[in-house]
Amino acid sequence: MFGVANRKSIAYFIADIIRAAGGNPLFSVLNQEKKKAVEELFPDYPVYICNVSSEEEIERLSKLIKSDHDKIDGIVHSVAFADFSDGIKPFHETDKEKFLQALDISCFSLISISNAFKGVIDPKGTVVSISISSTNMAAENYGYMAPIKAALDSSVVFLAKSFSAFSEIRFNSVAPSLLKTSSSAGIPGYIDSYLYAERVTLRKKAVHTEEVANVAAFLLSDASSGINAQKVVVDAGMGVNYFDQTLINRVNRE
Repeated sequence: MFGVANRKSIAYFIADIIRAAGGNPLFSVLNQEKKKAVEELFPDYPVYICNVSSEEEIERLSKLIKSDHDKIDGIVHSVAFADFSDGIKPFHETDKEKFLQALDISCFSLISISNAFKGVIDPKGTVVSISISSTNMAAENYGYMAPIKAALDSSVVFLAKSFSAFSEIRFNSVAPSLLKTSSSAGIPGYIDSYLYAERVTLRKKAVHTEEVANVAAFLLSDASSGINAQKVVVDAGMGVNYFDQTLINRVNRE
C-alpha cells in the first residue's frame, strides 16, 4: 500500500476496507515521520520506508517484503506529487524540472514498483493505481498534473499488456472526481472547483473518498477478475452533466 498519509487519504480508506475484510495490509511511506503517523493509524501492520523516486530503494523494499512475507496479493499505488511552491503558472510556462519530478514520482514510480515486485506479487494478483476522472479537462488550477495522470493511465494499459506475457496480474486505475483529501488542499482555488463539481454531479452531492476506496477494493478482489487495463471513473455522473439546466440558467443570468 503506497500512499497513506492520514485519515483523509484514499489509500487509508482502501487499507481500512482490506483490514475489515480480514486482509493484512502492508504499508510503504516516504520517511520516518510518515512511518510513525501510519503506525498510529494501523498499529498491527508492518510499515516500511521507501522513496519511490529511487529505484534502488524500491528494489530493496521488494526484497525485504519477499523475505518477510514471501508473496503479496496486490499493490495499491496512490502516490502523487507536484511542486506548486511558485504558484500555478500558465501551462506553457511549466518548469521542466518540476514537471519531470512530478512525472517520476506520480507516474514512473508505478512502472518501477511493478517491475521490482513482479516476483513478489501473486501471479494472479492485482495492481490498482489512483488517477483522475478526466485528463482532457484543462483545469487551470490543476497545473501540469493532468498530463501526468494521462501518462499514468497509459502506463496502466501498457503494464497490463507486458505483464500478460508471464502472469495473470491485472492492472487497473480508479479515477475519482474532486475529493476532500489533504493533497487536494494544496491546490490553489481547489475549494471553488470542488463546490462547482458537487453541483454538476447528478445527485448534487460530492463524491466521498470511501466511495472511491470501495471501487479500489473491488478491483483488488477476485470479484473483478475479468477487468484488466481499465480506468474506472467514480464521479457521481459529473462527466455527463455539464449542460445541467440549473447551471445553464445561472450562468446565462450573469
